This record gives sequence, structure tokens and C-alpha cells, in this order.
Amino acid sequence: MKKRNTGFLALAFMLSSSLVLGACGSNNNAGGAANGNTGSSPAPSADNSTGGNTKTEGSGEAVNLSFWTLFDGGDGDNMQKLVDEFNKSHPDIKVKNTKLVWAEYYTKLITAVGNGNGPDIGISHTSRLPDLINQGVVTGLDTVAGEAGVDWATFNQNLLDATVVDGKHYAVPIDTHPFIMYYNKKLLKEAGLLGDDGKPVLEQSADGFLAFLKTLKEKLPAKTTPFALSNSNDDPYRLWWALYSQLGGNDLVSDDLKKAEIDKAKGIQAAEYIQKLFTEGYIKKNDPDFYKNFQSGTAATMMTGVWATGTWETTKGLEFGAMPIPKLFGQEATWGDSHTIILPLTKSEDPAKRKAALIFADYVAENGQIWAKAGHIPSKPSVLEKQEYKDMPYRSDYAAVASTVKFNKPSTKTWQIRDNVSFKILNEVWANKMKPAEAMDKMEAGVQKELDK
Repeated sequence: MKKRNTGFLALAFMLSSSLVLGACGSNNNAGGAANGNTGSSPAPSADNSTGGNTKTEGSGEAVNLSFWTLFDGGDGDNMQKLVDEFNKSHPDIKVKNTKLVWAEYYTKLITAVGNGNGPDIGISHTSRLPDLINQGVVTGLDTVAGEAGVDWATFNQNLLDATVVDGKHYAVPIDTHPFIMYYNKKLLKEAGLLGDDGKPVLEQSADGFLAFLKTLKEKLPAKTTPFALSNSNDDPYRLWWALYSQLGGNDLVSDDLKKAEIDKAKGIQAAEYIQKLFTEGYIKKNDPDFYKNFQSGTAATMMTGVWATGTWETTKGLEFGAMPIPKLFGQEATWGDSHTIILPLTKSEDPAKRKAALIFADYVAENGQIWAKAGHIPSKPSVLEKQEYKDMPYRSDYAAVASTVKFNKPSTKTWQIRDNVSFKILNEVWANKMKPAEAMDKMEAGVQKELDK
């Protein structure tokens, strides 16, 4: 990947403090973090000792790190717990967690780094990482990772590979949050489709899944939805991407990231299959809230991200199970993204702070059993063997999905292609207003248009 000229960042560092974070003024917490520990205090020197001992030599002062996150709800609580536990166990390092609004996070991060007032540590989705690298917001980690004792071999290889760009590590993955299937045990049992092991009686094939849904439709009350799924945007797109990947479809862009490269035949096949689920009545049309449909016990199955696990297990009376989406075609694959920890560019690029930040990032990944409470799959396989993780229900039933997530190539246009092209065109297919073959032609043209911008 060719980075943009990052000279604008150096120029921005010279701006007066009165201009700092002009775009972030609406968030007091964000402003506080931006004007905190990012170069305002004397820079501590690097320490070669282990265990996170990164004190300033002779001063006895801890290294202070500002950490910007985009998590709220259960995710926010779990991340704060990780920060608190880290601070207790690492008295030489003090991490301050500042929670920003998700919808504003990336804009504020890019603006703050450009003004020379970004945080010491940040969060990035793997899918957003290429754009942050391209804009000079994110720094490479290979040198500092070695100093901090980070062992890349301890991470799930699939998740790690997605954070490596041009052969360099730019982020520490802490999870993956993939697209999986949930099922209502009561309803499946009523339809005769729940095995003695508590899992669906389901043939792992395209025809097998259709037969499964047909039986649910025939044997359950008319008000019951066999398969709850949004009628537009994210989740049907995730299902399309999953089935397209199961068919062996390549990415939507070429290896050099310059040309649209959709495998149209496989894209059509995946779209036709999903369109049939709508037209044959297995998915409720115009469903105002497919989450509520499943949560209220009126949907037999649903597909969405693992973040729903925490919601379902706190829903009184909902007896559910979780599993990877069925292998309908040739290979196991699904949609997914990851949360990663990044080191944004800072004024001083203080080596002690960078080392301390990577010690913290590795700690978060190593203690993924805490982060997994919201449903995420930890990025380190060793966490899956911890008793605390095994004692949590449901998670182990889909943990293997981490190795079958199909990530996009590291294009700076991934989100634009998804939002501006894929969503809009595929929505027409789900509404039965466009044939899948026409949709693939339009998607190819739309992807190319985004790449040419």
C-alpha cells in the first residue's frame, strides 16, 4: 500500500494550541484526553527490564498513557475493567480510558492526530486500518513489539494476517466479531429439529438449509418466523459475503487494489440463494425489528454478529443456542471484522510510552476472557483454554469461527464500497426489484467508480 504524503501531520503539529481539536469540541471527554498525556510532561526514557517497568529513570514516576475507545454498553464496561485491572497489576504504567461516541470516533481520531494531539493508544477496526495507515495516522509496531515482548505467534493467524499491510504489523488484534447463527431451542424442539445434544438437526448444504427452513415454516405457527434477518443493509450483505466466500469468490478488488474484480458467477449464485429465502417466505418481509423478533421468541433462527450473545443471555425465558453459520457451499467461511489496538502518530514518539502501550495491548489480548463477555472471540487461542472462558456458555460453540472469517483485502475504500455500492445494489435484490446478474454488473461498475476516486 502506498501511503499518502504525511507532511500535513508535521505541519499540523506546528499549529497553535488554540486550534487543537476544533472538530472535537462537542465532546468534553475527548477534549480532555487530547490535551492530556501526549507530550505535555517530560518524556520518560525506555527501560530494558521486563514486566512493564517503564518508569522514567531516577524519577519513580509512572508512564501515563491516553487511550481513546469507541465502546459503549457492555463493551465499554468490559474495556474499562481491563484498563482497571491492568493499572492495578502494572503500577509503572497508568492508562486513562476516554470513551468517544462511535459515530464520531474516526473523524475525531484523524483530526486530533493531524493537529498533534492524538492519544497514545487507539482502537481501529481491521477494516478501517488501511485507511488510517494511508492517512499517516497509524504507526508501525514491529520494532516496539519486540521491545515490549509481544509474540505475534500467540495470536490467531487469520486475525493477525488481516492487520499486516505490506509485510508490516500495524495493530494488535484483540478479537473478531463474526457473523454467526442463533436458534431458539424451544421452537426447534417443537418442529422436531433439535437433537439430543441441544443442537439443530440440520444438513450442512444449500439444499439442507432450505429443507430445514421449510420444515420450520410448515410445523410452527404461522406467526413464527423461520429465519429472522434484516431486509436491508448490514446483515443480508454479511450473509451474501459469507456465501460468496464459501463458494470461493475472490475479493471485490484486485491484488493491486486498483480494479474491481468480482467473481460474478459466484456473486450471482450467492445472491440468488438469499433472494429465494425472501421470496419463499422464510424471512419475514418488512420486519421492523428482526432482533426483537428473535428476542421475543417468535423467530426460530437468526443470523447476526456475535455481539448479540450478551443480549440474548440476559433475556428472561429465551432458550437459545449459538453456532457458526451453516456451510452451505464448498468451504467454511463467514463475514467478520476485528477490534484492534493501534499506536497513533504522536508529537514525541516517546519510546517508553510506545513500549508501555504495547505491553498494555498485549495484556488486553492475553485477558480476552474478560472481553469475551460481550460475545467477541478472543484473538489469542490460549484464552480459549482458560477455565474462565470455558465456563461462559455459548462462546466455545462458535470460537472456531475466528479461523474462517474472510477479511477484505487492505483497501482504503472498503467501507465506501460497502456503504455506497454493495448495500444499495443488493438491497434491490432482496426486495426482488433487481435480478442478481444485473446486480453484479452494477456492483462491478460501482466498485470501480469508488476505486477511481
